Amino acid sequence: MIRVLVVDDHAVVRQGLRTFLDLQDDLDVVGEAGDGAAAVAEAERLAPDVVLMDLAMPGVDGVAAIRELRARVPDVRAIALTSFSDDERVFGAIRAGAAGYLLKDVDPSELVAGIRTVAAGQGLLSPPVAARLLEEMATDGGPAADEVTAGLTPREREVLVLIAGGRSNKRIALELGVAEKTVKTHVGHVLAKLGVADRTQAALWAVRHGLVE
Repeated sequence: MIRVLVVDDHAVVRQGLRTFLDLQDDLDVVGEAGDGAAAVAEAERLAPDVVLMDLAMPGVDGVAAIRELRARVPDVRAIALTSFSDDERVFGAIRAGAAGYLLKDVDPSELVAGIRTVAAGQGLLSPPVAARLLEEMATDGGPAADEVTAGLTPREREVLVLIAGGRSNKRIALELGVAEKTVKTHVGHVLAKLGVADRTQAALWAVRHGLVE
C-alpha cells in the first residue's frame, strides 16, 4: 500500500481527494492537513510515502512546507498539486525538493498514476510545467556538462542517463546487472555531484545539458 497525506487549506478539496483515492486498491490516505506547518507535523507522525501538497495556503505555504519536509522527513516524497502554473510557484516547488508537480485540473487517473510514479522513486511533471521549466533552465547559466560529468564515474554517468529516461532503481539494477542497493548508492552520488535535490532535477539537468533528448 502507498500511504498518502493530503494537504490543502480547503476541507472540501481534501475530502474529495480522500474519497477518490480511497477507492484505489493500492492507495491509503493516512491523514490530512490544512496548512504547511500541520503538514510537516503530520508527515513526521504518520510517515506517509507521498504527500499531495497544495502550494497556495495561508501561513506556511506549500513551498516552505516541502523544503521543511526535505530537511525533517527526507524519505517522504511530495507532489505539488495546485491551480497555478506561474513560474514562481513552479520553480519554488522544484527547488524546494518536490518530486512532482501537477495542476489541479489533472485527470483523476493521471493523479493516481502520478502518485504511483513518485512512490516508485521517479520524478513527475505535467507536460506544460515541464516545458516551461526546461525553457527556463536552457537560458539559465551554470557549469558546462563536461565540467560536472567529469566528476562522475562511468557507471554514475550510465545511471544518470537511465534516471533521465524515467527508469526506477529496480529497473536500473536489472539493466545494469547490479543490486538495487548499489543503484541507490550510485544515485546518491550523482545527486550530490550534480548539486541537485532529487531525481527530477537530475533528469532535467541531463536534458538541459544534452546528455539525453
